[in-house]
Amino acid sequence: MIIEKKKAFNSFSAKKGLRSTRQRDIILDFFLSTHQHISVEELYLKIKAIHPGIGNATVYRTLKLFVEAGLAREVLLHDGQTRYEHIMAGEHHDHLVCTGCNSIIEFENETIEQLQNEIAARHGFMIQSHKMEIYGLCASCRS
Repeated sequence: MIIEKKKAFNSFSAKKGLRSTRQRDIILDFFLSTHQHISVEELYLKIKAIHPGIGNATVYRTLKLFVEAGLAREVLLHDGQTRYEHIMAGEHHDHLVCTGCNSIIEFENETIEQLQNEIAARHGFMIQSHKMEIYGLCASCRS
């Protein structure tokens, strides 16, 4: 899966006329090894520990390229903090976002997906993509 994503990003970069750089490759490796919703700052700090020559602005710009390439999705939290997650081909999930601790819980529900499709069809609307984020307090923050 990682190899395919690297190939996809290299293909995207070539189409945009961007040359391949070692820094982008390092950032992609770190991002793909992360199994959480991560902010630019969090990713930058992980990278900086091993590659201090890579700057925060480079990480930010590269994450934006990953989104444009279809490898990442932005999740904007209620406090203005943007986090990034991998996009897996054919996978869709929604989010429960805690407004207390900013934890994000992923969930899938076929009934919700079916209802969204029915509502769209009822209105003659063709869904191209969608996201659902439900905000509230997680069990830990409520106790």
